[in-house]
Amino acid sequence: MLRGKRVVLRPLTPLDFTQWREVRTRNHDWVTKWEPSRPAGSPDVVNDRHAFASRCNARERERHLGSGYGFGVFVDGAFGGEMNLSSVQRGPFQNCYVGYWIDEALAGQSYTPESLAVVLKFGFEDLGLHRMQISIIPRNSASRRVVEKLDIRCEGVAVRYLEINGAWEDHMRFAMTAEEWDERRDEIVRAWIL
Repeated sequence: MLRGKRVVLRPLTPLDFTQWREVRTRNHDWVTKWEPSRPAGSPDVVNDRHAFASRCNARERERHLGSGYGFGVFVDGAFGGEMNLSSVQRGPFQNCYVGYWIDEALAGQSYTPESLAVVLKFGFEDLGLHRMQISIIPRNSASRRVVEKLDIRCEGVAVRYLEINGAWEDHMRFAMTAEEWDERRDEIVRAWIL
């Protein structure tokens, strides 16, 4: 369990299905336009409790393998979104990718940048990563605002980088390294975590 000033991040469990489903259903249009298409024939985790439990179990396996760390974002004890570290790579890269989404009803209240600050601290200080990356579709101004609030460095645009909602989309690539974290740690922790 990870904590910020106002958020708690913890792995989702099958017991979170009802809250998760309500938020995802209510936010369908807000969220799915920024996500990869669900492959044909794959289970619908939003409407199938067993598929959601399998998703939670898969995330738990990733944690045990050290290849990914998925967190639900909770505000005042209620589920409000997700913050995920995926594709954790060791060896000479020591890198991961960060993805996130938040309930539209909570957007604009800085819960997501706070959650991202918590996850950056976890990634650099607990996991010992050297680099954490976030890729954002340029027109997704809400997601861009998250990295702007934390002043995370933009490295440019990757052309047709990921398939999102049926189309190959360009992505702005943002990153922070352990050296940058060391330089800015106190400022970020003071502003967002303590």
